Amino acid sequence: MEKINLNLSTRTKVSILDKPLSRGKGEVSLSCYALLFSEVVQYSQSRVNTIPDLQIKLHDLGKDVGCRIIDLYFVRERNSKRETKLINMLLFIKTTLWKTLFGKDADKLEHATDDECTYYIIEKEPLVNKFISVPKDKGSLNCAVFVAGIIQAVLSNCGFTCQVSAHWHKGTTYMVKFEDHVISRDKQLEEK
Repeated sequence: MEKINLNLSTRTKVSILDKPLSRGKGEVSLSCYALLFSEVVQYSQSRVNTIPDLQIKLHDLGKDVGCRIIDLYFVRERNSKRETKLINMLLFIKTTLWKTLFGKDADKLEHATDDECTYYIIEKEPLVNKFISVPKDKGSLNCAVFVAGIIQAVLSNCGFTCQVSAHWHKGTTYMVKFEDHVISRDKQLEEK
């Protein structure tokens, strides 16, 4: 006697990794996010002895997140097409990436007047600092170095090698310092 398989389902199962980021509401509860990030900070703090070490640890964690999110975004949303011009990449970070991560654009993008290699992304009230209470003995701690790590990884993985740091100025200012070869390459692209 033969068995006949009657599978009436013609839909193929789609993996969560194959679904685009823009479909549906990809929002996470703010309280859930705050709790998770607070735990990340506490976990990192328990493994270091100084504030600079804690900021380095948070920066490194941000770089891990940035590496993953940029690959995920470009594979799903842009068919692996990445920006080649510096200003377009910075605008992508200020708008698209910021909306993906925080639900809104960054407040400002500025170019330093005294250094052609330096740009600033300014956010008046970063979400990562919103629910973190810093004790007086750790007053210089800026948890936005986590976001600085994300920015650095995104830019570096797209071929724009740089160093990104977070500073208390006009809220939080992310200082993006590109290497000289990135600026010279961008000038060559503009001439074409």
